[in-house]
Amino acid sequence: MKTTLIRNVSVVNEDATQVCDVLIRGAVIAHVSAAGAHQYTADEEIDGTGKHLLPGLIDDQVHFREPGLTHKGDLYTESRAAVAGGITSYMEMPNTSPPATTIELLEQKYTRASEVSLANYSFFMGTSNDNLHELLKVDPKTVCGVKIFLGSSTGDMLVESCGILNMIFAQVKTLVALHCEVDPMIKANLERYKKQYGDDVPVTAHHLIRDEMACYASSLAAVEMAKRHGTRLHILHISTAKELELFRNDIPLKEKQITAEACTHHLWFTNDDYATKGNYIKWNPAVKTAADREALRAAVNDDRIDVLATDHAPHTIEEKEQSYLKAPSGGPLVQHALVALLELYHQGVFTLEKIVRKSSHNVADMFSIDKRGFIREGYFADLVLVDLNAPWMVTKENVLYKCGWSPFEGQVFTSKVMTTWVNGNKVYDNGHILEGSVGSRLTFNR
Repeated sequence: MKTTLIRNVSVVNEDATQVCDVLIRGAVIAHVSAAGAHQYTADEEIDGTGKHLLPGLIDDQVHFREPGLTHKGDLYTESRAAVAGGITSYMEMPNTSPPATTIELLEQKYTRASEVSLANYSFFMGTSNDNLHELLKVDPKTVCGVKIFLGSSTGDMLVESCGILNMIFAQVKTLVALHCEVDPMIKANLERYKKQYGDDVPVTAHHLIRDEMACYASSLAAVEMAKRHGTRLHILHISTAKELELFRNDIPLKEKQITAEACTHHLWFTNDDYATKGNYIKWNPAVKTAADREALRAAVNDDRIDVLATDHAPHTIEEKEQSYLKAPSGGPLVQHALVALLELYHQGVFTLEKIVRKSSHNVADMFSIDKRGFIREGYFADLVLVDLNAPWMVTKENVLYKCGWSPFEGQVFTSKVMTTWVNGNKVYDNGHILEGSVGSRLTFNR
């Protein structure tokens, strides 16, 4: 059983930073002690002086595009990019082709991930207008949750019937994650802009078409329905200041029945960036105003926002370079989310401890993930070593996404991911992907 010793490293864990020695034995963290307090021997020793060790990030919202959309990305390529970015576990969404709306289709995704994914994985079960019988088969110990789309172009996965939604909220016993936008409001806004611009609607109108009220009205309805039925509700990618009034920070996470997520792009970009980034920052929900961004950052700090994620959703350059009305929404983020958050640390927006809390600890606690998300003895060794002072620039040449681009191209980040371990296996080191191991299926203590 291989052992690895990381010596004299600043461990960021459970709201504190301490200089420690960390011993990995096989797949787990065997010992964590004050630096130099014990004499360990190991097969490999790493001097962590001046560097920081974080629990690997757990991304609760990605779209890796397999099956059916693998010209954009797949479980192998995107998991490679994820571990290069310090993400050691992910939860993937069901809007693939075919969509994962049956247990059989869902399990096919798990089988494929067990063959090729470098990171640990779980997959959301998708909802449709007629698959409640399948949703009730979901095992909460082996599946992260159920995903409902209340907006966006998701084909037959868009659930609009209040009757069906009430049945799902009342009967499904696992976590229910929602994309919240009111589709009819968005369509009405779009028609107004099409009357003005015809087929040449500018991307600068995206946040006005998919506006604050389309998000707020949907989130409000979902929260009210969840309270009525006692549903364990998690609202994804909050993008507006107004929605934040729906979430509490006066009780601990373990007591919350309704939780909220923010994504990297909503914490970084504003609508002013459409002028230079165009469709490359076209997401649903839309990137909104600077005031919205500042409110989201404040909500991360005051705990109205519970977790951070990416909503990684790659499209090809050719798809993104179409006109606004034709270009799909979404973008690749898993390789650059952590370094972007660390840049916000350097800017004084977040502390290191807050980033770890919202990207690792809270995700593990919220989903009741078994033995992950913390640097604790006996927990799986999902770890990321970062250098907070190693500037580098994002270029097409160092982008690992299958789609071959990043909205951060040209950005110089102050911090760099040096090494990533998944289940004790070193999978990324000093700019190189290390093949030969695969991640594990996440399990849940529910």
